[in-house]
Amino acid sequence: MSTATQNTSLEEVFRSDLLPALPTSAIRLLQLSQRSDAGPPEFARPIEADPGLMGQVLKFVNSSYFGFSREITSIQQALTLVGTRAITNFALWNAVFSVIPNPKFGPFDLKGLWQDSLRRAVFARKLGRTLKLANAEELFAGALLQDMAIPLLLKELPAQYETLVERRVAEGRRLSGLEREMFGWDHAEAAAMLAKRWNLPEDFVDLIGQHTELDELLGGGESRLPAACVALASMLPSCTDEAWTEFELFHAGFNRLCDLDLDALETLLTEVDESTAEFAPLLKLPTPKMTLVEFVSA
Repeated sequence: MSTATQNTSLEEVFRSDLLPALPTSAIRLLQLSQRSDAGPPEFARPIEADPGLMGQVLKFVNSSYFGFSREITSIQQALTLVGTRAITNFALWNAVFSVIPNPKFGPFDLKGLWQDSLRRAVFARKLGRTLKLANAEELFAGALLQDMAIPLLLKELPAQYETLVERRVAEGRRLSGLEREMFGWDHAEAAAMLAKRWNLPEDFVDLIGQHTELDELLGGGESRLPAACVALASMLPSCTDEAWTEFELFHAGFNRLCDLDLDALETLLTEVDESTAEFAPLLKLPTPKMTLVEFVSA
């Protein structure tokens, strides 16, 4: 257990002996996803070299979610039918889920965090597709892992985060702003550091590390749109929230990105709710008890 103040660097908190190691198969798949010349044969190699991952991938593609009429028994066939990016995202999720600890911190629920992460990932991908961005699948992965450092921080700094969590509820403020006041850094920077130590692609690290900087990203031009989608996703309500306290800020950001009316936003959120409900069981997660559309109309 550590203590942290404004004088404590993130490197001191995230010592190398604290950080879990990500399976090399997941890292290799993510690196392959950055190559335009890589196809199913290349993606199949790291999966087939990891028997546990191979079994999970085959279970994933044979689930009712995809509804294939016959059983898929070949990894190359699975990659061809489902897509290399979808399977890479699934493998990355499995890898991170397996190595991130449950901090047993007060009311914190690790599965609740992954519920939030999945919904934000689905939203970021759909928003990227709405904006016709080329890397919409990469946005899914960036949003999926944007909060992955939080359990490690809760485990390492429980006393400080107890105060921060109480203040977040009492003051209605963003966790990232409270973190910067107390430490001089936030969980986005922590997650980016973790991604860098896992040797994940730099563009992916940037998507994770910038997700608390929505205003700056919205003013940064077309090149910042992908990161802005991930940052906007971070403003969706948590599954444990009773109200969407940041909806007005979220809506303003959405309008700056898309220039669409509230009806179009509600249509998008309905699609996110439907996709989340379909996808959650594949990751052994419960469906959020309150949909995004219900949050808007509450």
